[in-house]
Amino acid sequence: MTDERAERTDGVTRRRLLAGGATVAAVGLAGCLGTRDGPVPAPTVTSDRIDDGWRLLEESESTVFEEAFGPVTVRALEHTRVYEYVSVADALSGTFDVGGSPVVFFSTRIDLRPAIDTLPGGVGRDRLMGEVETAALDAFRGQLRSSGIEGTEVVEEGTTTVETGHSATAWRLTGEFAFEGELPLPDGSTTTIDETAEIKARLGVWHDGTDVLVAGGAYPTEPLSDAIDGALPDVIDAETALGSATDEETAAALSTEPETFDEEIDALLVSVE
Repeated sequence: MTDERAERTDGVTRRRLLAGGATVAAVGLAGCLGTRDGPVPAPTVTSDRIDDGWRLLEESESTVFEEAFGPVTVRALEHTRVYEYVSVADALSGTFDVGGSPVVFFSTRIDLRPAIDTLPGGVGRDRLMGEVETAALDAFRGQLRSSGIEGTEVVEEGTTTVETGHSATAWRLTGEFAFEGELPLPDGSTTTIDETAEIKARLGVWHDGTDVLVAGGAYPTEPLSDAIDGALPDVIDAETALGSATDEETAAALSTEPETFDEEIDALLVSVE
């Protein structure tokens, strides 16, 4: 990440970010410069990378909550987009009939209506932002679980600067993605693949002067073919097995180096507006 000091359901699906404890915390953060009318604009990934290799998996809009604060009723609205890396998702689905994917990215915009300056009490923004960050981190871990990534743990927290110049709180996490299935071998037999790939994930949360933006993604720490290799008989390697059982594109996707995904997630996260 650029200038980085460290590398983070009711009414809302598991893929959506702020729920539960975030509802009160979010008050005072979005819509600070005035109340927006109409639908919440979608978060925009301005990097061209999103159009090259990524697929929009889900787009949603919902009311996160509607609650009275003194004489004012506050509505928190969200707009979320979830993406998956096409080649890896299709390779896993086609080869092992696996749902979910270890390479995912999402972005969310949260808008509070009416604006904070119309609310009673003058709630402190810094304190509330800290509460929103905590809620967003918990929800991010839920989002990863919905993609098949389990056992996530935070390993670092710091800050980064996004492309708009705003400072984001940033986390790095680890986790695991399990996949299993039958892989045909060149001799006509099959072998059972039941492996777990280690995952790196990152999350950023920032306030852009109007809304709260949340963006994050995940990817495996080694080529998935390396995990497959460990489950194969000693007489055959993953390259040979995948070459005979799949097409060239699928084999290449499962052999993608983690640096490729790291670069993708890094560029996408800081480009969200």
